[in-house]
Amino acid sequence: MRLFVGAGLLAAAWMGPVMADPLPSWQGESKEKIISFVEAVSEVGGADYVTPADRVAVFDNDGTLWAEQPVYFQLIFAVDQVAKLAAQDPSILTSDALKAAAAGDYEALAATGKEGLLEVLAASHTEVSLYQFQQDVAAWLEEARHPKTGLRYDEMTYQPMVELLRYLRDEGFQTYIVSGGGIQFMRVFAEDAYGIPPQQVIGSSITSSYEMIDGVPVIMKGAELFFNDDKAGKPVGIMHHIGKQPILAGGNSDGDFEMLEFTTTGEGARLGVYVHHTDAEREWAYDREGHIGVLNRGLDEADARGWVLIDMKEDWSRIFTGEGAE
Repeated sequence: MRLFVGAGLLAAAWMGPVMADPLPSWQGESKEKIISFVEAVSEVGGADYVTPADRVAVFDNDGTLWAEQPVYFQLIFAVDQVAKLAAQDPSILTSDALKAAAAGDYEALAATGKEGLLEVLAASHTEVSLYQFQQDVAAWLEEARHPKTGLRYDEMTYQPMVELLRYLRDEGFQTYIVSGGGIQFMRVFAEDAYGIPPQQVIGSSITSSYEMIDGVPVIMKGAELFFNDDKAGKPVGIMHHIGKQPILAGGNSDGDFEMLEFTTTGEGARLGVYVHHTDAEREWAYDREGHIGVLNRGLDEADARGWVLIDMKEDWSRIFTGEGAE
């Protein structure tokens, strides 16, 4: 052992300075497992080597790459947008759900059920040009602040996950978002926030149409659901958009279970990663119960399936990118 260590030190001295830590905000066993996997699939000639063309990694967004409490951020955008529209034209408030949204009353909005939530989403997301919708989202990201942290919503991305995405790309991976969130909503900020370009964002979508308005071709957002990119829909979306089975997948809830299952079932080295929300002080602690991000089956089966269960409290030294280095 002493001879081995000595040889290693000589080799390190010969090769030059030690490489910088690719995951500086990580610690513990989860970090070791992720780095070991990436090194194994990147080692040319190694038993687990995967060509760069097949190094596909997919990640959920809400609760995996950025926070999702107290409700999905896209719903907060929708509520804020309804309030903005109502200030311009109060006559749009034709239902209890829209009135609750305009008042920012989430409890009253929740009482209207799924139909009420869909009505608010429709009022804020449909019958508008794609360009205008993207402008609205960008303006909201500039102005809106989270009620607990005071941060911009795109500053509530997880610093450790941003590091992981960067590390994977540095090692020849293609990184994709595969989320139940709206595809056009996420495409506004994904490249700046994560380094993931719009064409590598997969999400839920509504119908759209091509129209000529004043001689200008315009994509108009419709009102009907086109594709729900959640649960069993995620593998379908992956094959529809990417056309390859990933070798790494990350999520945080049972809505991501099928994506991790699909990714880790197959030949060769594969890895599933779950972000477990355990940090009530720096973020939120939740898993088996609640209105969002519920994780039951994933907790029960992660160990048996060889998936990495990230303990946010223990494994991450820093949470949000907008907080600055600790």
